[in-house]
Amino acid sequence: MKNLIIRALTGVIFVALLVGCIVWHPYTFAVLFAVISALTTWEFGTIVNRNADLQVNRFITSVSSAYLFIAVLSYNVNLMDATVFIPYLISIMYLMISELYFDRKNNIQNWAFALMSQIYIALPFALLNTMSFVNMPDSCFLPQLVYYYWYPLALFIFLWSSDTGAYCFGSLLGRHSLFPRVSPKKSWEGSIGGTLVALLASQIIATYIPFCDGLQEHYSRYVWGGFALTVVIFGTWGDLVESLLKRRLGIKDSGNMIPGHGGMLDRFDSSLMAIPAVVIYIYTVIQYIVRY
Repeated sequence: MKNLIIRALTGVIFVALLVGCIVWHPYTFAVLFAVISALTTWEFGTIVNRNADLQVNRFITSVSSAYLFIAVLSYNVNLMDATVFIPYLISIMYLMISELYFDRKNNIQNWAFALMSQIYIALPFALLNTMSFVNMPDSCFLPQLVYYYWYPLALFIFLWSSDTGAYCFGSLLGRHSLFPRVSPKKSWEGSIGGTLVALLASQIIATYIPFCDGLQEHYSRYVWGGFALTVVIFGTWGDLVESLLKRRLGIKDSGNMIPGHGGMLDRFDSSLMAIPAVVIYIYTVIQYIVRY
């Protein structure tokens, strides 16, 4: 009972903090996700070093993750030109070159996991900026560059809706395993139920929030539905990717940073695959559907 109360309380605080920072201001959004990116990367380095007998440089990889987030934000909103990425490139070069000066048996694996932390964690979080600061076409009656918080907020709403639906439908109806080799507890019934709940959430959002000003309501419903479907499909793959990682490392949770919910990687695993997919989806829709 105590664990359930802790889980519920931390869950409410987590959701309130995430939603509040996304909606409140671009600065709170930037600070929150720069910190989340660094903490998630640090946690990734911790579990890899502890369970795979490696020596990934957690400090450099974590600072690099946070910096990449801020750099992409600065470039997207035209605060800085491409030179903002030079310190990040230097950090990547350092991670590669520094291994030459350490007599370690797993140098290549250290390289691989250090760079994986940037591709798997830092890059998707940085792409949240590309999703959130959007150059709207002329057919949308919005400023050219806008912080449209509904895109990142909708992504997390659809992920949470899908998770809730998958848990409820899977618990009640789950019979057929979705991916037994990686995650035996996930079922097709749960996955389908989660998809339906996320699609329902997308239609509720479409009722009140246009995908883009100037887009007719029935088109907006289709586009938000496609957004939710993209999140569910790639979010499921993201969850399975982390499950495979933990299975190979022989661990249950990525950490205990969030009491009752495990680690940062456990909380954001789905989003790490969903974010790049949604970026592609949003810009494809704006470019080829909204504009024409």
